[in-house]
Amino acid sequence: MISLARRLGLALVALLLLGAPALAADRAPVLLISIDGFRAEYATRGLTPTLAALAGEGAWAPDGMRPSFPVNTFPNHYSLVTGLRPDHHGITDNTLFDAARPGVKFSMYARDQVQDRFWWDEAEPVWVTAEQHGLRAFTMYWPGSEAPVHGVRPSRWFVYDEKDPAFTRVDRVLGWLDLPAGERPDFMTLYFEAIDTLGHRVSPEGADLNQALGEVDAALARLVAGLKARGLYDRVNLIIVADHGMAETSPDRIVFLDDLVPIGEVTTVTLGTVSGLIPRTPAAEAALVGQHPHVECWRKAQLPARFHYGTHRRIPQVICLPETGWLLSTRERAASRPMTGPAGSHGYDPDAAQMRALFVAHGPAFRPGVRLPVFDNVSVYPLIMRLLGLKPRPNDGRARDTARALR
Repeated sequence: MISLARRLGLALVALLLLGAPALAADRAPVLLISIDGFRAEYATRGLTPTLAALAGEGAWAPDGMRPSFPVNTFPNHYSLVTGLRPDHHGITDNTLFDAARPGVKFSMYARDQVQDRFWWDEAEPVWVTAEQHGLRAFTMYWPGSEAPVHGVRPSRWFVYDEKDPAFTRVDRVLGWLDLPAGERPDFMTLYFEAIDTLGHRVSPEGADLNQALGEVDAALARLVAGLKARGLYDRVNLIIVADHGMAETSPDRIVFLDDLVPIGEVTTVTLGTVSGLIPRTPAAEAALVGQHPHVECWRKAQLPARFHYGTHRRIPQVICLPETGWLLSTRERAASRPMTGPAGSHGYDPDAAQMRALFVAHGPAFRPGVRLPVFDNVSVYPLIMRLLGLKPRPNDGRARDTARALR
């Protein structure tokens, strides 16, 4: 026989759920949101009230997450959803080569390569495991999600379109949650690039960047309002992250590769911040390796252990890393792309405060008011897998890094 108190409790639950979309009681949907280039410090400027409210009601890493090396967009987005460092998942930078594909360059701007599973198959992202275990994954613009990784695609995925308005993206996610129970996703991703784009064009310390922070927060406010209108604000687990931060650069802080080695004796794979170089002669390699003013270069196998980088075949022979805020360029490149004032970049030492990335989590799985110390971003993956009730694949993350945030 059900007691009066029990009957009243059940009636209250029924009233609370009236009109809300029915969600599985044992597994709340997970929405992973990336705000590309959102430096952890940005959240303390008082310009993002929606984000601050989510952090206050949930878990927040005030000093941010430590990105994986190299501190660039594609490597870190894939680390977040695989729990593997770039040295292990194979997306070793935004631009890379592989001897198994002679003459082919992978670039984040090369649509044919971005959609080729060859580059992504060395890891298994969350959406692949979810789909293989009968869950539904919908992804929007997450690096790797356009390719059939291990022959598996998310139930819904989209070709990246930077012109797609932020509000439209939010409304699309809310529409997913309106789907019937058998069609609604268990795992979703949402991506905003505006902060990173503007951070490269202007100083991350400037007024233009601050205005962009407010615009992205407005998109989060639209998401929150939509969740509340559906009775889902406390029934969806939100994990809001960034891939990296941003540091101010200047035309007065450039190291020229020409001053280190004859330019004809080296092939540049990447250049700017973290730079991958292929010396064409032993003399050129010897000239590069070592400490130079404002930049240091290593043979890939001799990189500092804390970078967890240097064993993968796709990594160039020599890696150079400028001091935070400095750039490595060539005189020809600098002349063709002149800097006229302060700008911004990433790709620096992952321990630099300016490279720290945003982490906020809110929802039924998270305790309110939790403040987490700095942790490595590969630990986001085991957190997501736990929320989805899935066994993680072997990874470099640590579940204990975020365990205190969970109810």
